Amino acid sequence: MRETRLRWFGHVKRRGVNEPVKRCELINLIHCRRGRGRPKMNWNKVIRGDLKCMGLMEDMAEDRRFWRVKIRTVVGR
Repeated sequence: MRETRLRWFGHVKRRGVNEPVKRCELINLIHCRRGRGRPKMNWNKVIRGDLKCMGLMEDMAEDRRFWRVKIRTVVGR
């Protein structure tokens, strides 16, 4: 699942600034109320954890070939 999330992250990072997916990333939900209890994980926090786990940085996603090699996880049998 980590590889899939990072693949999507790379796709989003390479998109243009005016693309709908980039505009959604910039939406600020300050006035949105959450329920009681522990706050839910959001996509940004999960991606940051995945990047840290894999030893990657956001700007590495600009080079598609490099990114695909680095996010590839080996599934052992």
